[in-house]
Amino acid sequence: MTRLANKFALVTGGTSGIGLATARRFLEEGAAVAITGTSAEKLAAAKAELGEVLTIHADAGDVAGQAAVVEAIRAAFGRLDVLFVNAGVADFRPLEAWDEAGFDRSFAVNVKGPLFLVQALLPVLGKTASIVLNGSINARLGKPNSIVYAATKAALISMARTLSGELVGRGVRVNVVSPGPVTTPIYGKLGLSDGDLSGMKDYLIGAIPIGRFGDPLEIADAVVHLASDESRYTVGSELIIDGGMSNL
Repeated sequence: MTRLANKFALVTGGTSGIGLATARRFLEEGAAVAITGTSAEKLAAAKAELGEVLTIHADAGDVAGQAAVVEAIRAAFGRLDVLFVNAGVADFRPLEAWDEAGFDRSFAVNVKGPLFLVQALLPVLGKTASIVLNGSINARLGKPNSIVYAATKAALISMARTLSGELVGRGVRVNVVSPGPVTTPIYGKLGLSDGDLSGMKDYLIGAIPIGRFGDPLEIADAVVHLASDESRYTVGSELIIDGGMSNL
């Protein structure tokens, strides 16, 4: 299909999981695609898998580094029509285990980085650009151990609404997808034992009415819809994709 033909797209955190799946779908829909990541090795692996894609080494929480991302986009594409802000950290701890460094890192990557990336990209955004932020249903659920992660995602969802009001006059649409549990490498980064990880997954599946985790491609398909002109009347919206977890 060609829903994104002649469009230039950037996916932050595009080396695995939802980001990689979305970059693949963007390519299939005809877009020229750039991805960012913090690991040169993972960027190379993603490029080998995806093919014709621009890779940009960038830390999503480094505000000063946003200028290099913009310059790479300007040099390769000239403009940007689609931005999927996907890069993020998921740090789950009980309240008593939190420290200032961990708190600051979560907010730097999940909130501060996205804000200043959008700001830095303003000069190259196309006149009908679409921005999609990756939120989370954790912002709605109040689950134990998610206090900081949920707060960052709540801030990001609020940011989508506010950016919509600020940028709609430029022709730029901003929306957010909020996934539930999705099968991605993120769970392997939580530091849990195999037994605890298995128990957590069983618990989550039991809380999802549809009875399974989501697939990254199911989120990617939703992002394609919001990135394309078929959603041109959708502004400031949150699309919840969680198998009914937050609604039933």
